[in-house]
Amino acid sequence: MDITPIEMTPVHMSARSHLGETAAAQPVKSFGEFVTDALKKANELELESEKLNAALAAGRIEDISQVVVASQKADIALQLTLQLRNRATAAYQEIMRMQV
Repeated sequence: MDITPIEMTPVHMSARSHLGETAAAQPVKSFGEFVTDALKKANELELESEKLNAALAAGRIEDISQVVVASQKADIALQLTLQLRNRATAAYQEIMRMQV
């Protein structure tokens, strides 16, 4: 049996002076912005689920799987949001119990 070696692509490394050109700094999101974005996304999923449920009740949707999938997405987003809230609350309470 003939074993062929793995061909590695050469790594091109270049050293640049820290005084030379620098890449533009990417804007950094704060923790609050991440939480706000996540809450907005969870809310959008819930609104989409409600819209599809109303359309199903009105008889405008033939395929119920769309409604079930949207409902499950909204449920998972809500459960994740609740777990994050619970963990943040527990962490805050633990910090408050620390003695200085």
